[in-house]
Amino acid sequence: MKKYKFTKEYLGISLILILSGILNFANIGIEGNGNGYYAAGVKSMTLSIKNFFFVSFDPGSFVTIDKPPLGFWIQAIFAKIFGFSGWSILLPQALAGVISVYLIYYLVKRAYGTEAGLISAVCLAITPVFVAASRNNTIDNLLVVTLLFACIMLTFAAEKGRVKYLFMSLILVGIGFNIKMLEAYMIGPAFYITYLLSSTISFKRRIGNLVIGTVILFAVSLSWALIVDLVPSQNRPFIGSSTNNSVLELIIGHNGLERLGLSGKSVRDNDGNNRGMDESPQNNDKGMHGVTPTIKNQKNGNMQSPNGTGQSGIQGSFGGQAQAGITRLFSKNSLSDQIVWFLPIALIGFVAGALKEKLRFKLDNKRKISLVLWFIWLAPEFIYFSYTTGLFHPYYLTMMAPPIAALTGIGVVAMWELFKEGKCKSWLLPASLLAEGVTHLAMFSNFEANISGIARNIIIAGLILCFSASGMLIILNIITIIRRKKYTDLNSNKNVRIKKIVLGCGILGILTTPFLGASAAITHSVNSTIPCAGLELLSNNKIGGFNAGRNNSSSNSKLINFLINNRVDEKYILVVASSQSADNIIIQTGEPVMALGGFSGSDNIISLDQFKELVKNDEVRYVLTGGMGRGGSSEIMNWVTKNGTLVPQSQYKDVVQNSESKNSDENKNLIGQNMARFSSNNSEQLYDLKGVADTLK
Repeated sequence: MKKYKFTKEYLGISLILILSGILNFANIGIEGNGNGYYAAGVKSMTLSIKNFFFVSFDPGSFVTIDKPPLGFWIQAIFAKIFGFSGWSILLPQALAGVISVYLIYYLVKRAYGTEAGLISAVCLAITPVFVAASRNNTIDNLLVVTLLFACIMLTFAAEKGRVKYLFMSLILVGIGFNIKMLEAYMIGPAFYITYLLSSTISFKRRIGNLVIGTVILFAVSLSWALIVDLVPSQNRPFIGSSTNNSVLELIIGHNGLERLGLSGKSVRDNDGNNRGMDESPQNNDKGMHGVTPTIKNQKNGNMQSPNGTGQSGIQGSFGGQAQAGITRLFSKNSLSDQIVWFLPIALIGFVAGALKEKLRFKLDNKRKISLVLWFIWLAPEFIYFSYTTGLFHPYYLTMMAPPIAALTGIGVVAMWELFKEGKCKSWLLPASLLAEGVTHLAMFSNFEANISGIARNIIIAGLILCFSASGMLIILNIITIIRRKKYTDLNSNKNVRIKKIVLGCGILGILTTPFLGASAAITHSVNSTIPCAGLELLSNNKIGGFNAGRNNSSSNSKLINFLINNRVDEKYILVVASSQSADNIIIQTGEPVMALGGFSGSDNIISLDQFKELVKNDEVRYVLTGGMGRGGSSEIMNWVTKNGTLVPQSQYKDVVQNSESKNSDENKNLIGQNMARFSSNNSEQLYDLKGVADTLK
């Protein structure tokens, strides 16, 4: 049996994995059930095989979640094993985050060595958006870990020429498609180009292998979608957020063209409603859409205007709201402090790696293959997230975290090797640290006013380290150039040791601020609907963040008790306009709630005549009007208000007490936010259709 020695390398990666585990798991209870829309779907999936297979949002199999199944299958399995709870459905993502950190270490190490692997691993572990996605039940980091396993297979295929590894990598991408649909294909250019440029087998064979592999990729990707679409519509739930009850249309439309800004739909409709979001908007209990001209930006607690700019000047919670352009990810918006921290050194590091390896179109070693793979993963995503006006959320940027982390580790090693040579290329290392310092300073200036004293001082210390290290490397480089001809021991152990210490200080400096931003997730909720970390979260001084208590169900308790006590044998305990009014009730009760318009309230799932038939057959009785209702659901709601019997609010609503006088000044802002949330209930009314059912029979 092979014996393993506990070397510095194992100690290093062990400490990084422990760090990742702490950032992903510590105090995860503050996240509650995470995203209510997804949590309700998982709760429903644990109740029947039909709900499980079709990813039904509700226990009655009325409408599906608007995503593919695999990520939620994993969550449902964990919930079934450990019991449904916020912890059990967040666990898969947190584990995926830690596993991803190890995989990035493994991938970079096998090409560029231990030091590069360790640097890449720690950079990924502390990237704020990566930590935020790991602490939420959005499924993006399940996709990330799947694609990293695919990268392992792809590098084997490119290095060894074995076609089985290529097919395995594309099968894994197809599996990723069944986690987040077309988002998985963003890695496609990196896979195809890297394999085509590899040199282990003939170009003709590479083309043939890719043709067969593409067929396999599409077969795996579309397997679930084709099966579901072949099932008669009356035997399955409606496909949420589709226009024609088809998974293929969902892939092309809501999860395809809308993400590219090509569907003719903006992020926000003219009436102020957010269209097509794949996470429940504004809060998990009730959507605030259409209630006021402004909407709540949950990430910083500011009231946000329709143009997406809050009182803090941070552009809004949708990526498409930030000004498009090459500087988007560096500007003052909700995207930049999530992902930008290591981007400058990653880009300069790629240049250094390309120069060091004399990169050409022929990839004939591990380093070149690795370098091209990571860069072509990063480049299309950087362009997309910089320029798209389509619908995307800041946490989608977690897809950029692995290539940025990998190129950072690769770049530091390549720039260090060039720096020791003392030639013109040696300026890349101090230049990269200087670029990092400027970027970190710009991010800090965006949130400086709201960051507390200790954190502020630590960030300033990190900036000083970064700039000082850059300056010292510049001085050392100048001395090296001046004294090159006179002395021959410039690369002596003593000089190299000094340079290593300076570089180590610089790396510590660039790790400081993102680490603090990622650590903020331990004491501040990352936000259930649009998870974020970083300085934006750190600058929120409320422990638990704005969303602490967002899963508080007290506002629904009286309604739930009323529905349970008055239910006879109706199939659906309640009918609502959209999922935002249904998810919390489903999570608490496990009872079927019909969301007439699906997630956004705009799906045309059933007609008024079909709804009347349900009323006639005593399948529905109570309807909660108001909220997000458009399309077919609006017509049904209008009929309900005209024909149903209005239930007195005192029977199903609690009176909201103004407790401001009983709370300290630091809690007043949170009270005001909660009052704003409750105000969205003013337009909601409960109607009883029992009398209507009798007249229809």
